[in-house]
Amino acid sequence: MQNAIGKPALRIALFALVLACGCRGQENASESAEPEPDAAIRIVFLGDSITEAGASPGGYVALVDEALQARYPGGKAEVIGAGISGNKVPDLQERLDRDVLAYHPTHVAIYIGINDVWHSYAFDHVTGTDRDVFEAGLRDLISTMHAANVHVSLCTPSVIGEDPASEAEVNQALMDYADISRAVAEASGAVLCDLRAAFEERLAASNPDKLYEGVLTTDGVHLNEAGNRFVADLMLEHFERLLEQ
Repeated sequence: MQNAIGKPALRIALFALVLACGCRGQENASESAEPEPDAAIRIVFLGDSITEAGASPGGYVALVDEALQARYPGGKAEVIGAGISGNKVPDLQERLDRDVLAYHPTHVAIYIGINDVWHSYAFDHVTGTDRDVFEAGLRDLISTMHAANVHVSLCTPSVIGEDPASEAEVNQALMDYADISRAVAEASGAVLCDLRAAFEERLAASNPDKLYEGVLTTDGVHLNEAGNRFVADLMLEHFERLLEQ
């Protein structure tokens, strides 16, 4: 996966008819399940605190929204941020109907997995998600959305610490969970958005000192300004390819 948004001509061909959208965060998503009546494309970004922050000004969801509104005003699309801090795969399963399917989305991007691993290592009051529960939960989410005629994109979890080659146990576990996500995407027919691989490539070039944080994240996990722009570009490129099909 490259980090370029894509060629301008391609963007026009793919988005001119559909992508100029009003982004809503999770707080609005819980207030009303009435979608925009004229939206031809409705994209929900489903995840944890990374996505919750992503719907705020400067976040990756908001940046995608802002870029598309500026370039293609008057389009027929809507973007909804459905991230909640601390969420893991079982949490997404519990709120899928309320926070996603109630909006009748055409597309959903699932960006999850950090807390499923991180909570087993860095916190005393919570636990992570076992590998088999993680895999089964992803399969359930995808199959439920496919049954509702939703196009699902499954993202691999990005980083816990900005040295993707670290031998730390938490990083090695996250790599395993990224592999699970890749296998689930292939087996379930979801479209893979390999954020982990993209982060590995970028950080290999831009973090020669193997810093834990400060390049794309504020704390090794949550995105800083550069990280939000990086993920926004990746998401734009991903949906360009998807809508081209």
